[in-house]
Amino acid sequence: MRVAIWVALGGVVGVAAVVAWFALRGGRALGTPSQRTTFETLHTASQTAPALREGLTTASAERAVPHLRRLLGAGVVLADRGGMLAVADVDTTHCALLQEALEAAVTSGRAQVLTTRQLACGDSLCVLQGGVVVPLRVDGQVVGALGCVATVASVALTRLTTEVGRFVSSQLELAELERERGRADQAELRFLRAQIAPHFVYNALTAIESFIRTDPERARELLVDFADFTRYSFRSHGQFVTMAEELRLVDTYLDLERARFGDRLSVSIRVEPEVLSVLLPSLVIQPLVENAVRHGLEPSERPGSLSIAITDEGAEAAVEIVDDGIGADPVRLVRVLSGTDPSEAVGLHNVDERLRAVFGEEYGVRIHSTLGGGTTVKLRIPKRHRAAVPA
Repeated sequence: MRVAIWVALGGVVGVAAVVAWFALRGGRALGTPSQRTTFETLHTASQTAPALREGLTTASAERAVPHLRRLLGAGVVLADRGGMLAVADVDTTHCALLQEALEAAVTSGRAQVLTTRQLACGDSLCVLQGGVVVPLRVDGQVVGALGCVATVASVALTRLTTEVGRFVSSQLELAELERERGRADQAELRFLRAQIAPHFVYNALTAIESFIRTDPERARELLVDFADFTRYSFRSHGQFVTMAEELRLVDTYLDLERARFGDRLSVSIRVEPEVLSVLLPSLVIQPLVENAVRHGLEPSERPGSLSIAITDEGAEAAVEIVDDGIGADPVRLVRVLSGTDPSEAVGLHNVDERLRAVFGEEYGVRIHSTLGGGTTVKLRIPKRHRAAVPA
């Protein structure tokens, strides 16, 4: 159902944009009255959608009602479960007369049709003859109501208000879906941070402690690094960061790990300057680097090396992380990426899932590994994408 709504409304907005472009550019004339009416209706609907996609609030309702007024050709009232939010072309007296019908629509979930008698305001010159109030729903739950009053009471008015009410409801439902997606993204990010924090905090503080007596200056530097790392990881920032910001986190993390491993860890980082401004979801590269150190190099008894290469590939930035550690069973890696393996390598699944959700299925994490043969992790970040906006 939701997919159908996305497709249908996307089509409405897309058609309106195309028709508007032809009209503004002086293209083919919208010759027939039917074509002109269709254009005007779709164009008005496309203007209404952005406000409604913010949810049902006083501010969004005030921006939406002028466009709804044009769609209905009648005075409009928008209300939530708490009362009226905004009106267009409806006087105070008739707003009061609509109040009972608005409450009834919200409470019962059924449309309310008002007669001339119910709209009688005592003014002998009043031209309003009828009104309709329809409930607005999100996921089947009534969240508010749309009301209109007109100079003619007719079945057509009821049908038109009902259809416009469905349009408003669908936009409010999309707004709720976007909020849910945002909450899910933040929950995933908090989950990933929680997975990183416990073992890393212990290891980092142990490494710092080892330098306190032998090299106090180095201990101080590592303590600053540790503070910077935790501040970045746990601060409340937006979903996207620049590649340069993410690499600063990686460098800080590796500095702490080099203090712990000493000569056992060799690190090589190569980054082309063209990719430093590329936007990507925060905490994407660092968890993969940490996974290489923790699950690939740390269990090995011999010194290990880690290389990170980020190159400019035209429309994309290519990231490659290679370690010569103990490697992993390819069958197990498939389970890890699918989320069906209960191991501690949760960062791989989390990063893979987030990249696919943001950029598309073709942008997941790719891993090549063999037992005893090290691991190579690759991913691609599109340089331009509608989801990638600055924090």
